[in-house]
Amino acid sequence: MTAIASPAAASAVPRPPRLNAHVGTLARIVAHTVIVFATVFLFATFITFALQGLSGLSPAHLQLGESATPEQVAALEHEWGLDRPFLVQYIDWFAGILHGDLGNSWYNGASVTDLLASRAGISLSVAGLALLIGIVLGFGLGVLAAAYPTSLLDRSITGFTTVISVMPSFVVGIALVAVFAVSLGWFPSAGYVPIERGGVGLWLWHLWLPAIALSFDTVADLARQMRVGLIQAGRENYVTGAQMRGLGSRRIFFGHVLRNGSGPALTVLGMKFPALLGGAVVTEAIFGLAGFGKFAADSASRGDVPSVQGVLVVAIVLVVVFNLIVNLLLVRLNPASARGV
Repeated sequence: MTAIASPAAASAVPRPPRLNAHVGTLARIVAHTVIVFATVFLFATFITFALQGLSGLSPAHLQLGESATPEQVAALEHEWGLDRPFLVQYIDWFAGILHGDLGNSWYNGASVTDLLASRAGISLSVAGLALLIGIVLGFGLGVLAAAYPTSLLDRSITGFTTVISVMPSFVVGIALVAVFAVSLGWFPSAGYVPIERGGVGLWLWHLWLPAIALSFDTVADLARQMRVGLIQAGRENYVTGAQMRGLGSRRIFFGHVLRNGSGPALTVLGMKFPALLGGAVVTEAIFGLAGFGKFAADSASRGDVPSVQGVLVVAIVLVVVFNLIVNLLLVRLNPASARGV
C-alpha cells in the first residue's frame, strides 16, 4: 500500500538548492544595503551637525544683531538649547530627524521641514527630468555608438559627448535662455508652475530648459560608459558561444551584451544624482527657481545653520536611497556583481 504524505511532511520537503541560494543572496544584499545606509547616514548626519559648532554661529547673529549684550546672547542660546553638551544636542536633533523634524530656522523660527517641503517639488522636478533626459539620451547614444564602432556615427557621437561634457551648466543655461526664451520665445526664461495649478503641459514647459542645462554632463558620461561597456561585453567568449549555438543577434544583444555591458553606465548613474542636486544651485539661480539650491544658498549667506543642515540631510537621504536603488538594479541585471556583497 502506498503511503500518503501528510501536509506536515509535504511542507518539510526541502526547497531546491538554486532557490535557497537565490533567497540567501537576496537576503545578504538587503542586509548589506541596510548596513551601508545606516552607517553612511549616521556618519553624514554627525558631520552635518558638527558644522554648527565649527561655524561659530548662533541665532544671536540673526535675531539680536551686533548690539546684543553677552547676557542677551546667553539667554537666547539657552532658549535654543545651544548651551547643552554637543552629544546631547546631536541626539535630540537626530531623534527629531527620525520623526521628520529638521528643527526650526534661526532666521524666522519657521519649521525647516515645512520650508523644504514647499521647495521639494521644484528641485525634484528639475533633477528628475534632467535625470530622465540623461538616461534616455545617454543610454541611447551609447547603444548607437557601440552598434557601429569606429564608424562615422560612432565618431560623431563621441565628439558630441566630448563637447557637452566640458560645458558648465550655467553656460548652457544662459545660452538656452538667450536662444530659446529670448530670441525664439519657445520657452519661459524663468519661473515654475506646479502641476496642480497649471497641468502637466505648463509644468513641463517651465522645466525643459533648466533640466536640459543640468543634464549635459549626465548624457555625456552615460553615453561614453555605455559604449565602452557594450563593446567590451560584445567581445567576451559567451557572446562567441551564443553565436556558435545559432542564437539571433537581437537575442544575444538583449540577453547577454546589454545585461553585462550596462554595469559601468549604471555605476556612473549612481554618482550622477549628487551632481544634479549640487548643480541645481546655479541652475535655479539662472532660471529663477526657488528650490533646494536657492534655499541653501540664501540660508548659508544669512548664517541660518539649521536650514543648511536640513538641506544637507535631505540631500544625504536622496543620494543614499538613489544609490541603493541603482545597486539593486545592477544586481538584478548582472547577478555576478553580487558576489562581492
